Amino acid sequence: MPSVIVTSLIPLSLPMISFNRINKQYGRQILFVDASFQLNPGEKIGLVGPNGAGKTTLFRMIVGEETADDGEVSVPKKLTIGYFRQDVEEMSGRSVIDEAIAGSGRVGDLHHELEELNQAMADPGRADDMEKILNRFGEVQEEYEHLGGYALESQAREVLHGLGFADDQIDGDVGALSGGWKMRVAMARVLLGRPDVLLMDEPTNHLDIESIIWLEDFLKTMSASLLMTSHDRDFMNRIVSKIAEIDAGEITVYSGNYDFYERERTIRETNREAAYARQQAMLAKEQRFIDRFKAQAAKAAQVQSRIKALDKIEKVEPPKKRKVVEFDFRQPARSGDQVVVIDDIHKAYGKRVIYDGLSLTIRRGERWCVMGRNGAGKTTLLKMVSGALRPDSGQVEIGGSVRMGYFAQQALDVLNPDLTVWEQMEKEFPQESVGALRNLLGAFQFSGDDVDKKIKALSGGEKTRLVMARMLLNPPNFLVLDEPTNHLDLATKEMLVQALEEFEGTMRFVSHDRAFLRGLSNRVLELGGESGNDEPHAYPGSYVEYVQRTGHEAPGVHA
Repeated sequence: MPSVIVTSLIPLSLPMISFNRINKQYGRQILFVDASFQLNPGEKIGLVGPNGAGKTTLFRMIVGEETADDGEVSVPKKLTIGYFRQDVEEMSGRSVIDEAIAGSGRVGDLHHELEELNQAMADPGRADDMEKILNRFGEVQEEYEHLGGYALESQAREVLHGLGFADDQIDGDVGALSGGWKMRVAMARVLLGRPDVLLMDEPTNHLDIESIIWLEDFLKTMSASLLMTSHDRDFMNRIVSKIAEIDAGEITVYSGNYDFYERERTIRETNREAAYARQQAMLAKEQRFIDRFKAQAAKAAQVQSRIKALDKIEKVEPPKKRKVVEFDFRQPARSGDQVVVIDDIHKAYGKRVIYDGLSLTIRRGERWCVMGRNGAGKTTLLKMVSGALRPDSGQVEIGGSVRMGYFAQQALDVLNPDLTVWEQMEKEFPQESVGALRNLLGAFQFSGDDVDKKIKALSGGEKTRLVMARMLLNPPNFLVLDEPTNHLDLATKEMLVQALEEFEGTMRFVSHDRAFLRGLSNRVLELGGESGNDEPHAYPGSYVEYVQRTGHEAPGVHA
């Protein structure tokens, strides 16, 4: 039977983006040493590695913002690349939907020209140009419709809804949004651009759990290749089929999701440790022979032969251990049995009613996670419980012997920007030993020169870690936490969950991290109800039991 060659399939076997023996160095910091990697059509790869390993640099080399010192970075010229990053440029002067469509190439350009022509047709001052405007409007509208522009508007609304926007926000001024919501607009713009390759740097940082689950489904079904970083284990596991690890200048690829990568990395470390130990034992045995007989003329030839053989042996390097500092967190003083009594509270913002008669008692040892769609009142409830916000009517009573610790993004303001990390801790805890403070900071990933960083130079994630460290050194017996895992890497999140599992106090928290929810909750308060109505529902069980009972991981999002 004659062989058949299908030439149209050949390009699919070629790498889409490749790095061939690249080297990259900033001053004395070496990021890549003869590192190679390729991203093929349709692949979805998670990019992992310690802070500063070079993940962002890899992204920047792909889009041409950085170049390798040596080696070759190959990116086909006709390839379209969408890059979602953490730093978002200023947005203003457009509606949210117009800003989202802006990244859609020619269709986006036509969309905005149509908007401008609509305004021109409604401008009495341009009556003399009306014939020219109308002619141009007809041309643009025809091309826009031919390229599927009207379908794009529908897709833009669908994407924006998926990312948590309400209709009034979608048609409203993008300039009125907070930084976190502008990040969502930037993400929508990248997704709507329908690129061949999608680069995503921590896409879940500013999303709630409903939007994260929507984004998971979107990314799983798209045909584009994906390279992303994420500190969300569940998110990574559900999307990627490969992990590319950057560490010590090398890029190592593992075929599997994040859980597979962790298991395989442990196996490889164990095997390497065993190989290192065997070689060290062999080298020691040979060295003992050399030391014993080097002065004996009769053994001189054997000694020289063994010395030469040792020099030729390729030495096995011991595996690099990622140091995880454990800290024995102290237990708080015992509170009374009733920690918080919420009695018939009402709260509204203008005409929008958030709470209409909520009553709930939180008892010692309970760990309530609060679930709900955007605008359901999750943060509002935590603020009322903490005393940062008063209900319009009703009462929130704190029980006897309760000492509360409240963490929210605003809690970062308690830090003095002009102090270093070490000075902040030393000032607040002058009675603590140097060893205790260093162990605590080490557990939250502050070691070596990190403790001498000025707080004003810290990233959002570093500030979050420092505030959590302060809170848990002398923990309160009632923790109120609003998105405590934002910006935390996986190692720090896992350490925090492990520490809080041993916490004997009471907790009420909002989190979009499902590992955090699974590991800590034993009660669930769902705001908005199972079908999205306004009635809160309390579930006397863990988040895992809540998912099993309701069939969804978050209100309105079915598993």
